[in-house]
Amino acid sequence: MPGGFEMVGALVLSVVVVLGGIFAFLAALGVLRFPDLYTRMHAASKAGTVGSSLLLIAAGLHAGDLAILFRSLAGVVFLLMTAPVAAHLLAKAAHRAGHRLDRTSVMDALSRDAGKPHRD
Repeated sequence: MPGGFEMVGALVLSVVVVLGGIFAFLAALGVLRFPDLYTRMHAASKAGTVGSSLLLIAAGLHAGDLAILFRSLAGVVFLLMTAPVAAHLLAKAAHRAGHRLDRTSVMDALSRDAGKPHRD
């Protein structure tokens, strides 16, 4: 029953695309709705990375070529390694530049490190 396997594959691919779209939509919604720079950056980096990763995986699976699938998986690994680091560095730079947290934020974790010397 080869047609059944194609249908299951198309269904799985469709679910991955829809999930990726949902995560990308949630990232955009978080950027629009959250109160300050830090929570917006958190939404964009976390949900955006997951959404983009799912869409890359879906594109690699849809291509049907193993080389393209490996390239898309390499893109996923690259996203997972760089997006959180970039968001953290941007948040630290924004904190040093004086961007304040929203009044509803519970704790400023970067303020306790502000006066300490940097160690490599």
